Amino acid sequence: MTDGLLTPKQVQAEYGFSPQLLANYRWQGMGPAYIKTTPGRAGRIKYRRSAIEAWLNARTVSGGAA
Repeated sequence: MTDGLLTPKQVQAEYGFSPQLLANYRWQGMGPAYIKTTPGRAGRIKYRRSAIEAWLNARTVSGGAA
C-alpha cells in the first residue's frame, strides 16, 4: 500500500468514518493528522493513509483494557 492522500469521502469508503465525524475530530483537535491544501474555513482537506493507520493503531485496545 502506498502512502497516498485521501479525501474525507475516501476515508469514509475505506475506514467507515464519515466526513462530518472527521470534521468534528479536526475541530476538537483529536482526530488523525491532516493536510489543508487550500486556505480558509472551506479549505480542502486530505489525509495521509499512514496518518489514519497511525491514529487507529494508537487507539487499539487489547486485553479488555479500556
